[in-house]
Amino acid sequence: MKECAICGKAPVVGHTVTHRGKLKKQGGVGRRTVRVNRRRFLPNLQRATILLNGTIRHARVCTQCLRSGRVVKAPSRRALQLPKEAAHSS
Repeated sequence: MKECAICGKAPVVGHTVTHRGKLKKQGGVGRRTVRVNRRRFLPNLQRATILLNGTIRHARVCTQCLRSGRVVKAPSRRALQLPKEAAHSS
C-alpha cells in the first residue's frame, strides 16, 4: 500500500486545470477553463531498513520522515558483525 509506515501519509486526490486564451492584462478576452482532470498526488516513499520497537524491518517511509530524523535507520549487517581480529583472539 502506498502509505508511510511512520506518519501515515497517503495519496491525495486533486485536479489539473487546463486553460485556454490570452489574459485580459495582455489584451485578450480572459482565460477560459477547458477541462478539469482528476489526478492523484503520491507521497515520495522510499524502501528503508528501520528500527521499529527494537526490531529491524523493511518499511516504506516518506522522505520527509527520513530527512527530519523521525526514522531510526537500522545498522548495516557489516556493522553488526564482529571484526575478524576480535573473533580470532577468543
